[in-house]
Amino acid sequence: MTSAAVVKTEYEAIIGLETHCQLSTLTKIFSTSSTSFDAEPNTNIDPVCMGLPGVLPVLNQKVLEYAVKAGLALNCQIAKYSKFDRKQYFYPDLPKNYQISQYDLPIAEHGWLEIELVDADGKPMRKKIGITRLHMEEDAGKLVHAGSDRLSGSTYSLVDYNRAGIPLVEIVSEPDLRSGQEAAEYAEELRRIVRYLGVSDGNMQEGSLRCDVNISVRPIGQEKFGTKVEIKNMNSFNAIQRAIEYEIERQIAAIEAGERIIQETRLWEEGSQRTISMRVKEGSSDYRYFPEPDLGPIEVSDEQLTKWRSELHELPAQKRHRYEGDFGLSAYDARVLTEDRAVAEYFEAAIATVANPKQTANWITQDIAAYLNKQKLNITEIALTPANLAKTIALIEKGTISNKQAKDKLPDLLAGRSPDDIFQGEEKISDPSVLEPIIERAITANPKELEKYRSGKTSLKGFFVGKVLKETGGRADPKLTNELLDKKLNG
Repeated sequence: MTSAAVVKTEYEAIIGLETHCQLSTLTKIFSTSSTSFDAEPNTNIDPVCMGLPGVLPVLNQKVLEYAVKAGLALNCQIAKYSKFDRKQYFYPDLPKNYQISQYDLPIAEHGWLEIELVDADGKPMRKKIGITRLHMEEDAGKLVHAGSDRLSGSTYSLVDYNRAGIPLVEIVSEPDLRSGQEAAEYAEELRRIVRYLGVSDGNMQEGSLRCDVNISVRPIGQEKFGTKVEIKNMNSFNAIQRAIEYEIERQIAAIEAGERIIQETRLWEEGSQRTISMRVKEGSSDYRYFPEPDLGPIEVSDEQLTKWRSELHELPAQKRHRYEGDFGLSAYDARVLTEDRAVAEYFEAAIATVANPKQTANWITQDIAAYLNKQKLNITEIALTPANLAKTIALIEKGTISNKQAKDKLPDLLAGRSPDDIFQGEEKISDPSVLEPIIERAITANPKELEKYRSGKTSLKGFFVGKVLKETGGRADPKLTNELLDKKLNG
């Protein structure tokens, strides 16, 4: 959960995001070439994606399914009839000199998603961000700039067409965002949703999720929007936030200096932490859209819509609200547990055997999460099953073992050993007649510490607790040990 930035200024920012999301299909949108990421340059290509004469595109049915599911998850209206269009532009990485996209009849429109923020007083708040449209399209290839030149930075460029024809959905938000923090949270929630659905891996480092920001500023109270500037080349949520914050300041400074803001595309320079001008922004008329003549219209039947809707998983926001309401978890715990669908499923499998939800959440978000981060593993890759985690927590709650005993044995649990085997003969010692002689030995063997304790250095109680735990191998009941020590030390 991020904090909603409250900046006292005479201006406000108007922000919208255009997000390109690569769909996780095995083949491209209009051909059978692979979509694998790490292939050698120009090996995942074919006559269709290269735009060779005499070939025709054929829509990948899985692309339509994933697009509709994403639209449903974003509360959009799904068009029963839509079509593809040609978008004309001329770059070396676009072999056909046009892109097949959707223009006036997209597959989905008029949706929303909810973001969670913290207001200026630290109170949680929720805000709905409108979704203007979601449409399908193909990706272009990739230019690789090489060589070294003092002025231009490179002396030549190479083209890799592996990405040409990769299936995308473009998701366009309403201009409902007002800060860099809100925009970053929106993009993060969008990524959570597509990952939960399984329609995209949302990996920004591989270009599976790319965000362009449209931003303008206007005096507070003015209804008319200011001149819009687009920012590209951001590969992280932090970069989105920082680029927006920089651009807000740049535009305000320009307006106050009497300069005119021009509609343009700018790039975010990570090294210098600034935006720089790239080109004057094209309008839709520059693209000369017209209906794609090689593809027929798209019709989504009621039966398809019903089937795809029934296959949707519970989404992150729904899970967060349920975890807070049904299990009494904090907003922080609910957020961590639902960040990854696999973690949420692990948590739910563990509490299905009546494990304490709060204790289970603590184990997953703290000890197990620390291990996963250190080993760079996914929760599906550990040998500790949800059932065995639940058994361990049950043993702690019954008083059979202590929390410390369980955590000391975490490496064994993570290696897949059953708690029944690990804790056999390791039961917590809760019998005063067993603990009292051990406590007596700890006190008798350390007269100097006893004298200091009775002289007022009461922190030494922890020293004696440690001695008892060491002799019992951590099996001493902590609560009972403390009670018996109090009597002996203060007697």
